[in-house]
Amino acid sequence: MSSLCVPVALAALCSGLPASGRPLAGPALIDGLRHGGYVVVMRHAHAPEAPPSPGDADPANRRRERQLDPAGQSAALDMGSALRKLHLPIGAVWSSPTYRARQTARLAGLPSPKIAAELGDSGHSMQAATSAQARWLRGLANRPPRAGTDTVVVTQYPNIKAAFGNAAADMKDGEALVLRPAKIAPRVVGRITMNEWPQLAAKRRSATR
Repeated sequence: MSSLCVPVALAALCSGLPASGRPLAGPALIDGLRHGGYVVVMRHAHAPEAPPSPGDADPANRRRERQLDPAGQSAALDMGSALRKLHLPIGAVWSSPTYRARQTARLAGLPSPKIAAELGDSGHSMQAATSAQARWLRGLANRPPRAGTDTVVVTQYPNIKAAFGNAAADMKDGEALVLRPAKIAPRVVGRITMNEWPQLAAKRRSATR
């Protein structure tokens, strides 16, 4: 268990399970999200570790930060299309200031995000987040969304791992933790990979025909 997790207060959070011990997944997870009240904390889509060359950098990527490759761009577009087909009530969106996180939010068609330095990498890509950043992200994840909506947060893996410990172990590019704000700390109630969104949207569409 991560040293960031207090044995009692954060036990449910660090286990990655809701209080019932049964995580939400698949259609049950989508049904929960459609009612609102959740915070989705996601890792940005795939971006190569090396920054792009001047000729390959996106025009908007003026600082030549890491950016999504074609696979990451396609995954973000497909995710956004799925979210719209699933009619998920997305309210507030938060993003790291890194280009790869903002690019993920933009390509997914999410509402204009609030940019928070606390979600960034301080210019040190792939390095561990600070304890202060971890506390800030846990606090954000424990902030109840506006009634009937879900909050989406796009950041980097080190930030998510520092904030949520073992619940975030081995998260893939674009994968997300789904959390429910609670009295003491947010509870991780599920995880969803980036390619599951389109799969679930296709299943729901087939079921309603």
